Amino acid sequence: MAIESVVLLKNSNAILPLSRNIGRVAVIGPLADAPQEQLGTWIFDGDMGDTVTPLTAIRKFLGESRITYSRGLSFSRDKSESGFLEAERAAHQSDIVLLFVGEEAILSGEAHARAELTLPGAQSKMIDYLARTGTPLIVIVLAGRPLTIGEIEEKADAILYAWHPGTMGGPALIDLIFGNISPSGKLPITFPKTAGQIPIYCSHKDTGRPASKDSFVQMDDIPIGAPQTSLPNTSQYLDVGFTPLYPFGFGLSYTNFEYSNLCLDKKNMTQHETLTVSFDITNTGECEGEEVVQLYIQDRVGSLTRPVKELKGFKKCLLKPGEQKTISFRLMDSDFAFHRRDMTFGSEVGQFKIFVGGNSVELMEEDFSLV
Repeated sequence: MAIESVVLLKNSNAILPLSRNIGRVAVIGPLADAPQEQLGTWIFDGDMGDTVTPLTAIRKFLGESRITYSRGLSFSRDKSESGFLEAERAAHQSDIVLLFVGEEAILSGEAHARAELTLPGAQSKMIDYLARTGTPLIVIVLAGRPLTIGEIEEKADAILYAWHPGTMGGPALIDLIFGNISPSGKLPITFPKTAGQIPIYCSHKDTGRPASKDSFVQMDDIPIGAPQTSLPNTSQYLDVGFTPLYPFGFGLSYTNFEYSNLCLDKKNMTQHETLTVSFDITNTGECEGEEVVQLYIQDRVGSLTRPVKELKGFKKCLLKPGEQKTISFRLMDSDFAFHRRDMTFGSEVGQFKIFVGGNSVELMEEDFSLV
């Protein structure tokens, strides 16, 4: 379960997976060896004595002699920079840095809200220090919620989001980092760029003035003294735009998947029929991998405003290199139903869009009508 929960968010130049023959590895961070914290919140019967941490797992996998360990910070909220020099030295002496950051378990869960979703303590400063060493940096985030990790996105060569992965989180992460298995997790929530973007989610209602990449104007590009009518009045933030850091359903793999041949078995469907949606998915990479294929719908016009996308199905499929599979979903009238203006539950005739893809943004689409 831990392996399937981890989401690969970035992998520049396919730096992951690492070769088992890699030289020296620096294991750094307050959550690299924190057995209680990786269990997560609400674990009254959890026993941290059962936990295998990432540090323990990698020592067993590579051997003690190839590992340099430095906490850098005593715990995730630690603001002291006294451990940075040792961590920086460990990075300089190594061929790769595995940095484990995030939140302690106590910081998330019921009644544990935060106004800001940045990395707590001095963790961001530590990332700056380590990035300046020039040693390739792989960041593993252990947290109970989405964090605004834009600074990690800019500085890290690879990012794995591991949540609070439980007792076997350490071995699961080592299996993924060294390619014993390819990551297949997908984000179950949209990641904002900043807390100011919240609420942000894929099933939002449309607006009368939706933003687009063609209409967006960044705040710093606005001329001094520009009149109010000089900019498009669209639903966006002048400083961070209108897109999230990572969309719902996003997650990378060590291989690549290509979607094609989206087909609907009918263009017009009555409320007593079913609609079959089929498409092909091909593993175009060089290793075996699993992909979570996702199906969304959009009700173009309703008696109440409808979401721009609604997730209606997903399937996980395993493909060998070069293998192609045909995937199909069957939709019924109830899949298009909602609580209508008179509070009855049912569908409404009209035009719909069907979307299929690997996340809520990169999608193929087709139109059909419910008649």
